[in-house]
Amino acid sequence: MTTDLLRAAGAVVWRGEPRSPHVAVVHRPAYDDWTFPKGKLKPGEHVIAAALREVREETGMTIVLSRALPPVHYLTAERLKRVDYWVGRAVADDGFVPGDEVDELRWLPVDEAGRLLTYEWDAGLLRSLAAAPLATTPLVLVRHGSAGARSEWRGDDAERPLDATGRAQAANLACVLPAYRPEVLVSSPSARCVQTLEPYLAAMPHQAAPPGGTGTRAGAGIRIEPLLSEEGQDPRKTPALVGDLTPPAAVCSHGKVLPGLIEALSGRSVHLRKGAFAVLHRAGGHVVSAEHYPT
Repeated sequence: MTTDLLRAAGAVVWRGEPRSPHVAVVHRPAYDDWTFPKGKLKPGEHVIAAALREVREETGMTIVLSRALPPVHYLTAERLKRVDYWVGRAVADDGFVPGDEVDELRWLPVDEAGRLLTYEWDAGLLRSLAAAPLATTPLVLVRHGSAGARSEWRGDDAERPLDATGRAQAANLACVLPAYRPEVLVSSPSARCVQTLEPYLAAMPHQAAPPGGTGTRAGAGIRIEPLLSEEGQDPRKTPALVGDLTPPAAVCSHGKVLPGLIEALSGRSVHLRKGAFAVLHRAGGHVVSAEHYPT
């Protein structure tokens, strides 16, 4: 058996009322099974972007992700496969088109879906739905991308820009953030933080900064907050500022700011590498789930 891990991604897609949702289950004629929409990652593709793409290709639906579900591992053709799943809420539907990979889609109550599913690991995903609320609001906390060495920059450190690696990380982030549809973008004043959010802003031209910020950049679409800077952070005011963001939001700051901020908001200890991000899922004024990812 090869030791290479085969990666795939998908979602348990729901619609309707959170207390009595219906979930999407698909039939694959090649295997004659009933399962959730999923598929293999393309080379270099982020696992979250793959989940969005596979759901769209197999069902015609656009989804917004909520919390991560436990990954599934199993053997296929003597190779270990890992499938990462998320809770996904359907927000648009272009219509299901039967094809060679998926020839039928059914929307079913959770209990009925559990009886139809072929695999026990899929039924386990359904049971995980009850672990936390379905309807959550995401708060994405991003560490800026790579910006070269601080010691080699001769100008004002606040103006140090992303390097080639950082620009690639920002481009990858722009492919991932649509999974959470942040309506509010907030950044440290540092150029490298603003630049990390700019590709997403460019891809989502409807975004606009809300009132209350101390300044804007990138076409008035990114709210600038000195409390997110290394020099201006405050252990009380910074968490309060970010915690008061009620719409879906993406916040970009620094490695010296984010660990304390994440712990203050969620109680979790998380260290993010440059370009990485954490997602805090909130419901009822509390963080009900948290995860973090590279770009």
